[in-house]
Amino acid sequence: MAQEFLGLHTDGLTFEIVVNTASLIAVLILFRKDIITLIVDTLKYIKGDRTESIKKNFQLAMYLVIATIPAGVLGIIFKDIIGDTKSVIMVGIMLIVTGIALWFIKNKRGQKLEKDLSLKDAIIVGLFQAVALIPGLSRSGATIVGALGVGMNQKTAFKFSFLLYIPVSLGTALLGIKDIVETPPDTSLMISYVFAFIASLVASYFSLKWLQGIMERGQLGIFSKYCFIVGPLAIILALIFL
Repeated sequence: MAQEFLGLHTDGLTFEIVVNTASLIAVLILFRKDIITLIVDTLKYIKGDRTESIKKNFQLAMYLVIATIPAGVLGIIFKDIIGDTKSVIMVGIMLIVTGIALWFIKNKRGQKLEKDLSLKDAIIVGLFQAVALIPGLSRSGATIVGALGVGMNQKTAFKFSFLLYIPVSLGTALLGIKDIVETPPDTSLMISYVFAFIASLVASYFSLKWLQGIMERGQLGIFSKYCFIVGPLAIILALIFL
Protein backbone atom coordinates (compact mmCIF):
# COMPACT_ATOMS: atom_id res chain seq x y z
CA MET A 1 0.00 0.00 0.00
CA ALA A 2 2.82 2.38 0.87
CA GLN A 3 4.28 1.94 -2.61
CA GLU A 4 1.01 2.98 -4.25
CA PHE A 5 0.29 5.97 -2.00
CA LEU A 6 3.89 7.24 -2.27
CA GLY A 7 3.76 6.91 -6.04
CA LEU A 8 6.75 4.58 -6.26
CA HIS A 9 5.75 2.85 -9.48
CA THR A 10 8.92 0.88 -10.11
CA ASP A 11 9.80 -1.75 -12.65
CA GLY A 12 10.22 -5.21 -11.17
CA LEU A 13 10.16 -6.14 -7.50
CA THR A 14 12.84 -3.81 -6.13
CA PHE A 15 10.54 -1.96 -3.72
CA GLU A 16 8.97 -5.20 -2.46
CA ILE A 17 12.40 -6.76 -1.90
CA VAL A 18 13.65 -3.69 -0.01
CA VAL A 19 10.62 -3.68 2.29
CA ASN A 20 10.66 -7.47 2.68
CA THR A 21 14.34 -7.44 3.65
CA ALA A 22 13.74 -4.74 6.25
CA SER A 23 10.85 -6.74 7.74
CA LEU A 24 13.03 -9.86 7.79
CA ILE A 25 15.77 -8.04 9.70
CA ALA A 26 13.18 -6.86 12.25
CA VAL A 27 12.03 -10.45 12.80
CA LEU A 28 15.64 -11.66 13.09
CA ILE A 29 16.36 -9.01 15.73
CA LEU A 30 13.26 -9.85 17.77
CA PHE A 31 13.80 -13.62 17.67
CA ARG A 32 17.60 -13.65 17.61
CA LYS A 33 17.93 -15.77 20.76
CA ASP A 34 15.37 -18.33 19.58
CA ILE A 35 17.00 -18.54 16.15
CA ILE A 36 20.48 -19.08 17.59
CA THR A 37 19.13 -21.76 19.94
CA LEU A 38 17.37 -23.58 17.09
CA ILE A 39 20.47 -23.50 14.88
CA VAL A 40 22.85 -24.63 17.65
CA ASP A 41 20.54 -27.41 18.88
CA THR A 42 19.88 -28.61 15.33
CA LEU A 43 23.62 -28.95 14.74
CA LYS A 44 24.01 -30.75 18.07
CA TYR A 45 21.21 -33.15 17.14
CA ILE A 46 22.81 -33.88 13.78
CA LYS A 47 26.06 -34.65 15.61
CA GLY A 48 24.26 -37.22 17.74
CA ASP A 49 23.13 -35.38 20.88
CA ARG A 50 19.68 -36.76 21.81
CA THR A 51 19.04 -34.68 24.93
CA GLU A 52 15.28 -34.09 25.21
CA SER A 53 15.46 -30.28 24.91
CA ILE A 54 17.77 -30.53 21.90
CA LYS A 55 15.52 -33.13 20.30
CA LYS A 56 12.48 -30.85 20.74
CA ASN A 57 14.26 -27.85 19.22
CA PHE A 58 15.43 -29.94 16.27
CA GLN A 59 11.85 -31.13 15.84
CA LEU A 60 10.58 -27.52 15.90
CA ALA A 61 13.16 -26.53 13.26
CA MET A 62 12.01 -29.39 11.02
CA TYR A 63 8.35 -28.44 11.52
CA LEU A 64 9.17 -24.88 10.40
CA VAL A 65 10.85 -26.23 7.27
CA ILE A 66 7.89 -28.51 6.50
CA ALA A 67 5.36 -25.73 7.14
CA THR A 68 7.21 -23.56 4.61
CA ILE A 69 6.80 -26.04 1.74
CA PRO A 70 3.15 -25.36 0.72
CA ALA A 71 3.65 -21.59 0.36
CA GLY A 72 7.06 -22.09 -1.22
CA VAL A 73 5.77 -24.42 -3.93
CA LEU A 74 2.63 -22.41 -4.69
CA GLY A 75 4.57 -19.15 -4.56
CA ILE A 76 6.95 -20.35 -7.27
CA ILE A 77 4.15 -21.78 -9.44
CA PHE A 78 1.90 -18.72 -9.24
CA LYS A 79 4.59 -16.03 -8.83
CA ASP A 80 3.53 -14.01 -11.88
CA ILE A 81 -0.20 -14.28 -11.18
CA ILE A 82 0.24 -13.19 -7.56
CA GLY A 83 2.41 -10.25 -8.57
CA ASP A 84 -0.02 -9.05 -11.23
CA THR A 85 -3.13 -9.06 -9.04
CA LYS A 86 -1.97 -6.76 -6.26
CA SER A 87 -4.00 -3.62 -5.62
CA VAL A 88 -4.70 -1.40 -2.65
CA ILE A 89 -8.42 -2.19 -2.82
CA MET A 90 -7.69 -5.93 -2.80
CA VAL A 91 -5.37 -5.44 0.18
CA GLY A 92 -8.13 -3.54 1.99
CA ILE A 93 -10.70 -6.25 1.32
CA MET A 94 -8.37 -9.00 2.47
CA LEU A 95 -7.52 -7.09 5.64
CA ILE A 96 -11.22 -7.07 6.46
CA VAL A 97 -11.36 -10.82 5.80
CA THR A 98 -8.36 -11.27 8.10
CA GLY A 99 -10.07 -9.19 10.77
CA ILE A 100 -13.19 -11.36 10.59
CA ALA A 101 -11.16 -14.57 10.94
CA LEU A 102 -9.22 -13.16 13.89
CA TRP A 103 -12.42 -11.96 15.56
CA PHE A 104 -13.98 -15.41 15.46
CA ILE A 105 -10.91 -17.09 16.94
CA LYS A 106 -9.75 -14.37 19.34
CA ASN A 107 -11.16 -16.05 22.44
CA LYS A 108 -9.77 -19.51 21.70
CA ARG A 109 -7.46 -20.50 24.53
CA GLY A 110 -5.19 -23.25 23.31
CA GLN A 111 -2.74 -24.99 25.60
CA LYS A 112 -0.11 -26.28 23.19
CA LEU A 113 3.46 -25.12 23.70
CA GLU A 114 6.33 -25.56 21.26
CA LYS A 115 7.18 -28.96 22.74
CA ASP A 116 3.60 -30.17 22.16
CA LEU A 117 3.45 -29.46 18.42
CA SER A 118 2.97 -32.26 15.92
CA LEU A 119 3.70 -32.75 12.23
CA LYS A 120 -0.02 -32.34 11.54
CA ASP A 121 -0.03 -28.96 13.31
CA ALA A 122 2.91 -27.76 11.21
CA ILE A 123 1.27 -28.85 7.95
CA ILE A 124 -2.02 -27.15 8.82
CA VAL A 125 -0.33 -23.85 9.69
CA GLY A 126 1.74 -24.18 6.52
CA LEU A 127 -1.45 -24.51 4.48
CA PHE A 128 -2.83 -21.37 6.11
CA GLN A 129 0.35 -19.58 5.09
CA ALA A 130 -0.15 -20.82 1.53
CA VAL A 131 -3.69 -19.38 1.54
CA ALA A 132 -2.12 -16.04 2.53
CA LEU A 133 -0.53 -15.89 -0.93
CA ILE A 134 -3.87 -14.39 -1.96
CA PRO A 135 -2.89 -10.74 -2.56
CA GLY A 136 -3.67 -8.59 0.46
CA LEU A 137 -4.40 -11.41 2.88
CA SER A 138 -2.28 -10.96 6.00
CA ARG A 139 0.33 -13.70 6.26
CA SER A 140 0.73 -13.22 9.99
CA GLY A 141 -3.04 -13.08 10.47
CA ALA A 142 -3.58 -16.28 8.49
CA THR A 143 -0.83 -18.24 10.23
CA ILE A 144 -1.90 -17.03 13.67
CA VAL A 145 -5.47 -18.16 12.93
CA GLY A 146 -4.12 -21.53 11.78
CA ALA A 147 -1.88 -21.86 14.84
CA LEU A 148 -4.68 -21.03 17.25
CA GLY A 149 -6.95 -23.38 15.33
CA VAL A 150 -4.68 -26.36 16.04
CA GLY A 151 -4.61 -25.49 19.74
CA MET A 152 -1.47 -23.42 20.29
CA ASN A 153 -1.62 -20.82 23.02
CA GLN A 154 -1.34 -17.24 21.79
CA LYS A 155 2.33 -16.81 22.76
CA THR A 156 3.34 -19.99 20.92
CA ALA A 157 1.16 -19.07 17.93
CA PHE A 158 2.90 -15.69 17.64
CA LYS A 159 6.37 -17.23 17.85
CA PHE A 160 5.65 -20.03 15.37
CA SER A 161 4.02 -17.61 12.92
CA PHE A 162 6.99 -15.27 12.74
CA LEU A 163 9.70 -17.91 12.85
CA LEU A 164 7.84 -19.35 9.87
CA TYR A 165 8.16 -15.98 8.14
CA ILE A 166 11.96 -16.24 8.04
CA PRO A 167 12.38 -19.01 5.41
CA VAL A 168 9.51 -17.57 3.36
CA SER A 169 11.09 -14.11 3.39
CA LEU A 170 14.51 -15.50 2.50
CA GLY A 171 12.96 -17.40 -0.41
CA THR A 172 11.19 -14.27 -1.63
CA ALA A 173 14.45 -12.31 -1.53
CA LEU A 174 16.34 -15.00 -3.45
CA LEU A 175 13.66 -15.20 -6.12
CA GLY A 176 13.74 -11.42 -6.42
CA ILE A 177 17.48 -11.26 -7.10
CA LYS A 178 16.91 -12.50 -10.65
CA ASP A 179 14.32 -9.77 -11.20
CA ILE A 180 16.71 -7.06 -9.98
CA VAL A 181 19.52 -8.36 -12.20
CA GLU A 182 17.25 -8.38 -15.26
CA THR A 183 15.66 -5.02 -14.43
CA PRO A 184 18.16 -2.82 -12.55
CA PRO A 185 16.50 -0.41 -10.10
CA ASP A 186 15.98 3.21 -11.10
CA THR A 187 18.90 5.06 -9.51
CA SER A 188 16.78 8.20 -9.20
CA LEU A 189 14.68 6.33 -6.62
CA MET A 190 17.59 5.25 -4.41
CA ILE A 191 16.76 7.80 -1.71
CA SER A 192 13.18 6.54 -1.71
CA TYR A 193 14.42 2.96 -1.35
CA VAL A 194 16.64 3.91 1.59
CA PHE A 195 13.76 5.75 3.25
CA ALA A 196 11.44 2.80 2.61
CA PHE A 197 13.98 0.37 4.10
CA ILE A 198 14.46 2.41 7.28
CA ALA A 199 10.74 3.10 7.67
CA SER A 200 9.87 -0.57 7.13
CA LEU A 201 12.54 -1.76 9.57
CA VAL A 202 11.39 0.56 12.35
CA ALA A 203 7.68 0.04 11.70
CA SER A 204 8.06 -3.75 11.46
CA TYR A 205 10.02 -4.02 14.69
CA PHE A 206 7.64 -1.94 16.77
CA SER A 207 4.59 -3.55 15.14
CA LEU A 208 5.99 -6.95 16.10
CA LYS A 209 6.58 -5.80 19.68
CA TRP A 210 3.03 -4.44 19.80
CA LEU A 211 1.51 -7.65 18.44
CA GLN A 212 3.67 -9.76 20.74
CA GLY A 213 2.43 -7.76 23.71
CA ILE A 214 -1.27 -8.05 22.92
CA MET A 215 -1.00 -11.78 22.18
CA GLU A 216 0.92 -12.52 25.37
CA ARG A 217 -1.88 -10.72 27.21
CA GLY A 218 -4.51 -12.70 25.29
CA GLN A 219 -5.89 -9.57 23.57
CA LEU A 220 -5.90 -10.74 19.95
CA GLY A 221 -9.16 -8.86 19.40
CA ILE A 222 -7.11 -5.65 19.20
CA PHE A 223 -5.33 -6.98 16.09
CA SER A 224 -8.72 -7.81 14.62
CA LYS A 225 -9.94 -4.25 15.25
CA TYR A 226 -6.76 -2.92 13.61
CA CYS A 227 -7.64 -4.89 10.46
CA PHE A 228 -11.22 -3.55 10.56
CA ILE A 229 -9.87 0.02 10.69
CA VAL A 230 -7.01 -0.19 8.18
CA GLY A 231 -8.91 -2.33 5.64
CA PRO A 232 -11.82 0.06 4.98
CA LEU A 233 -9.48 3.07 5.27
CA ALA A 234 -7.24 1.64 2.53
CA ILE A 235 -10.25 1.09 0.26
CA ILE A 236 -11.58 4.62 0.82
CA LEU A 237 -8.20 6.27 0.25
CA ALA A 238 -7.61 4.17 -2.87
CA LEU A 239 -10.97 5.20 -4.33
CA ILE A 240 -10.24 8.87 -3.63
CA PHE A 241 -6.57 9.21 -4.53
CA LEU A 242 -5.60 6.32 -6.83
